[in-house]
Amino acid sequence: MNESQQYIKMTQTPVSSLIPRLAVPTIISMLVSSIYNMADTYFVSQIGTSASGAVGVVFSIMAIIQAVGFTIGMGGGILASRALGAKDKDRADTLVTMSFLFSLLFGVILAFLGIVFNKGLMRMLGATETILPYAEAYSRYIFLAAPFMIGSYVMNNVLRSEGKAFYAMIGITTGGILNIALDPLFIFVFGLGTAGAAIATAISQLISFIILLMAFVTGKSEADIALKTIKDFKPSMLIAIIKTGLPSLARQGLASIATILLNLSAGPYGDAAIAAMSITGKVTFFIFSALLGFGQGFQPVCSYNWGAGKYERVRKATVFTAQIGTAIISILSLFTYIFAPAIIKAFISDDPMVLEVGRRALRAQCLLLPFCGINVTTNMALQGTSHVASATFLAMCRQGIFYIPSILILPRILGITGVEIAQPAADVLTFTFSIFLFVSFLKECKEKSKLGNIA
Repeated sequence: MNESQQYIKMTQTPVSSLIPRLAVPTIISMLVSSIYNMADTYFVSQIGTSASGAVGVVFSIMAIIQAVGFTIGMGGGILASRALGAKDKDRADTLVTMSFLFSLLFGVILAFLGIVFNKGLMRMLGATETILPYAEAYSRYIFLAAPFMIGSYVMNNVLRSEGKAFYAMIGITTGGILNIALDPLFIFVFGLGTAGAAIATAISQLISFIILLMAFVTGKSEADIALKTIKDFKPSMLIAIIKTGLPSLARQGLASIATILLNLSAGPYGDAAIAAMSITGKVTFFIFSALLGFGQGFQPVCSYNWGAGKYERVRKATVFTAQIGTAIISILSLFTYIFAPAIIKAFISDDPMVLEVGRRALRAQCLLLPFCGINVTTNMALQGTSHVASATFLAMCRQGIFYIPSILILPRILGITGVEIAQPAADVLTFTFSIFLFVSFLKECKEKSKLGNIA
């Protein structure tokens, strides 16, 4: 598909067919990524409760890595998509190239710091003395893979932003499936324990990195990674990339902080509580990832058409995404609520406290996850159209502005129940702000569309 055909596809195909077409590969990518995160939890949980808790502790590191990758990738991808919508390919190439190079640089820095300060960092993230050895073994290889992980997130987001979700899916799903296959091999056959799970993840992330890079090298992408564009780089471009990706940094970065606080709040109730909330978090993220994948299928349509000045099309796409996204998350939440005990039991061997805490926490979250349909759609729309302040504020709400006070205050009042319901409480409060911003954004699209018609 040449540039002209891609432009026609993104600006003229009915949104009711274009968004699902772009969303399906993205949903598959998100689900597979979530599944291999759960696979680590599942296989490591067979070692013991402390080992399972270690995965929960290191998950905050994974969230930081993802935060950096999504910040640079979403920022560069959205700006490149808008440049392509405005038919400025040279600028798109420069933005994508610099996003890729800076992602590798940040990955190397993060890997160095993580390896040097590993033990102290694991303690700071909430590891108990019994969990600490497992957390150290697991995190060491995760840090080594950080440059490839961040680079993969960047390339994945860039491909999605320009409407090439299929190639992004191939890279992510191949690595995810490989991870699931390698986990039992390294953990049990080679007897490497939690370190084996991390090695499997590192290898799979390297393979994903290579596959995604090939999409750019072989010309499958619209924007190119080309070193010759470095001469066109301006510091203002990096600022624009980070500024546009700021909502992703807020969303993913606060998710890491939230995980740390969750582990610290669950810690007084023992390793079983940490393990239960870790399992609950992975299962909930699996459900949430389907909604997130649908929203990420919508975002390139939103940013591309905003750049092309087709504001009424952006409005229609936003309404459609909110409706379908809410339906998807509602169905998945209902299914998970019904089968919550069986789902939690699949991740544990013989610890009744893990089962009880996990069952209650998972059901509490399922009751209120449907509110996230509006939350995600609004955040994607605002970020895709460079409403940076509003998008960043909303991104901070679910895992930061509302969650952090909830996880700090509710356990003091309600004990372990407060730990279990902190996230649902934050989801309700986030929804109230999302509705206001959602309506305001639709109104802005309508007004811009009228002005465009008058002109």
